[in-house]
Amino acid sequence: METENSLKQLINKDRLPVHIAIIMDGNGRWAKKQNKERIFGHQNGVNAVRNVCEAGAELGIGYLTLYTFSKENWNRPKEEVDALMKMLVVTIGNEEKTLMDNNIRLQTIGDTLELNNDTRTALLNLIEKTSKNTGMTLVLALNYSSRWEITKAVKEIAKDFSENKINEKDIDEKLVSSYLTTKDMPDPDLLIRTSGELRISNYLLWQIAYSELYFSDVLWPDYSKEDLYKAIIDYQKRERRFGKTSAQVEKM
Repeated sequence: METENSLKQLINKDRLPVHIAIIMDGNGRWAKKQNKERIFGHQNGVNAVRNVCEAGAELGIGYLTLYTFSKENWNRPKEEVDALMKMLVVTIGNEEKTLMDNNIRLQTIGDTLELNNDTRTALLNLIEKTSKNTGMTLVLALNYSSRWEITKAVKEIAKDFSENKINEKDIDEKLVSSYLTTKDMPDPDLLIRTSGELRISNYLLWQIAYSELYFSDVLWPDYSKEDLYKAIIDYQKRERRFGKTSAQVEKM
């Protein structure tokens, strides 16, 4: 619950990041501290997802993209992966009210065709149910890998080139972006990673070319609305130059 001393009061609503991307890290270490199995950390991480979604929607953030499951995560122990998939189905069903109450639209990026039928069905159903919502767009990066995404885009560009749908002069940054899974959303303004790790982990590598990076020591299950506010306040103190000088930015 927010108090009168909430950091939210320090946020400039005129300088909000349009798109925030988060690498939700630390579930396993959090569970280990409780002498529990890793899945216990994932289960408690759902509370942090709910808090961040509500906070983003309340502030007026346009897009929130959460790194939910990477292609590399299939390499984890089978029992953990199976438990994660089952938990995801249950969580999707349980969070429908949160999304509807906060006018949040759900979308996904990643190779969802590799997900099991139960997970895909639950996901597609909730995407359809929330499709008319007009507030924040929550994007789940599921079975996602930036290298997979870029490789897929290169193959599609090569195919269209071979079929004379595009020519060499058409190929620029804008065209490449149009072949990515994120083509219908702006690039992230702010990328947050929790748990103190200082890595990008194959996440939105093309899209974060000029994102502001923010690393938090908080393990994901403990991540609160106040932690998100702290990251946004830090973001608002920065000068975004996009390759220009400070003098050029000041004239804009």
